Order: sequence, then C-alpha cells, then structure tokens
Amino acid sequence: MVDNAPNNIQHITLRWNDFDRYDHLNNCKFLDISQEARIAFLRENFSDQEQEFGVFVRHVEIDYLRPVMADTTAVEVETTVTEIGNTSFKTRQDLKDRQGRVCGVVNTVLVAVDLSTAAPREITQAERGILNAGAGESAE
Repeated sequence: MVDNAPNNIQHITLRWNDFDRYDHLNNCKFLDISQEARIAFLRENFSDQEQEFGVFVRHVEIDYLRPVMADTTAVEVETTVTEIGNTSFKTRQDLKDRQGRVCGVVNTVLVAVDLSTAAPREITQAERGILNAGAGESAE
C-alpha cells in the first residue's frame, strides 16, 4: 500500500433490503457497495475532468472482518489506489459501519480498456497522473 495515500470517501446509504433476516448487511452487498463507491471515485476523478476512462474488473477479494448491523444507515467507504501498473491498477476499499469500525476490506484489480474494442490498453500519462493524485506520488 502506498504510504500517506489520500483516500476518496463516499457515504453509501443502506436500504432495508440490504439486510438479511439476522439484521446483518448481506455479504453480497459488500460487493455492491464497493462498486458503487468505486464508480463514484472514478466519476469524480475522470468524468469531472472530461477524461474518458474505461475499466473492467479483473479480480476482487473481500475480507469480511465484522458484520454491519441494521443500526448503520450508511456505510463509509474509503477508496485508495494502492498500485498502478502498465494496463491495470489496484484499489483498496475499507467499508466502515456507523461507529467507524472497518467491517470489510475489498481489494480490486481494474484493467484499462479501449472502449471501442473492449481490449486492454496501456494507462496514459494523463490517467496515471489522475490515479497518482489518488494514490500519492510514490505509486509505481
């Protein structure tokens, strides 16, 4: 992980049907919430700067550390770019409950794609600069 990397923070409002019969956030919702926050992160960093940046998810890992209980009305998601390669980059997302406890960690590998062919492509210098702004200057 990149030291002192600035994080993008999103607050994702939870819905009644996000919870299971035991009043825990359903495990599959961790993926939905992380995706919603990741899309917001990419929109804020690329769409607002008129950069078109197509990506697809190559790999996702979720570590479930503790349940999110029904008294949590919104999950805070901190997204950090942890590594930048030639065609892909990695993010780490910490999902926090109402008490600020990390309940899940989502690590994702995203690949840059040519939107006209859906083929992987190199990350441009401009894109790398935007991702580095979200990862600190020491990202590779």
